[in-house]
Amino acid sequence: MNMITFTLASTLALSVALTSLNFWLTQINPDSEKLSPYECGFDPLGSARLPFSIRFFLVAILFLLFDLEIALLLPLPWATQLEHPATTLTWTSTILLLLTLGLAYEWSQGGLEWAE
Repeated sequence: MNMITFTLASTLALSVALTSLNFWLTQINPDSEKLSPYECGFDPLGSARLPFSIRFFLVAILFLLFDLEIALLLPLPWATQLEHPATTLTWTSTILLLLTLGLAYEWSQGGLEWAE
């Protein structure tokens, strides 16, 4: 058995074992105390089940997008040692230009304003 097959099999076995153990050991006994929202010992001021603002998700997605940019640009110092460093520079510039244009568009549309 080669190393990749062993790694995949052990990962699958561990995932199935932990998931089965979770379903077997958990106790699902909801009562009014467990279902009530907890606010530091005080009575709740409002419903704890209010939906998040769509702006929260927009900021979260923008954060993930720019975090992905770092992951895409991380191998850049090693890529400059390739045969054609101009290709690396072109792709890097294209990625940064697209992200900059997207950020400018979101900013101009008011998508980054938290409160209106």
